[in-house]
Amino acid sequence: MSARDTALLVIDVQESFRQRPYWQEAEAAPFFDRVQSLIDGARAAGIPIAQIFHVDPDGPFSKASGHVKLLAPVRITPDAVFEKPRHSALVGSGLDVWLVAKGVRRVIICGIRTEQCCETTTRHASDLGYEVDYVTEATLTFAMTDTKGRTWSADDIRARTELVLAGRFATITSVEQALARALDDTGKREAA
Repeated sequence: MSARDTALLVIDVQESFRQRPYWQEAEAAPFFDRVQSLIDGARAAGIPIAQIFHVDPDGPFSKASGHVKLLAPVRITPDAVFEKPRHSALVGSGLDVWLVAKGVRRVIICGIRTEQCCETTTRHASDLGYEVDYVTEATLTFAMTDTKGRTWSADDIRARTELVLAGRFATITSVEQALARALDDTGKREAA
């Protein structure tokens, strides 16, 4: 595979999240650096970039809220923009049609939230036959408390997501590995 048949999916990197009570700017800072490196690297390599926004009928994810826009300080010039009503970016958005029309066979996943829309899109894409590179360091999530009262840190959630995706639904990569794999014309899979 090569950059010609790879696409970067930038999922839900939107201001809506800053309106949520769990938002932590300190947690977001490393994400901003890594996701921007991935976006810039994809653009430089000629990898098409799809920007996906989550849209709900009301609240901070509604179009009327004014928060369904790119999350600052991230910068992107996407090749296509999609709005999704579900967790998977491949449901009800038109993204799947765009990917097929472009001849995409591999997708690189980044965005917000690690264990929700990014993970769901990864599983869905894999089930549809796409090769998936999941760039955990370019995803963002926040601590959560489960029904038993255990608090899972963002690091715990990222580790759990990698555990359930690796080797089943995706290859877990760094920003640099994902970009290198997209530019590798040999089609050989690198060990994750």
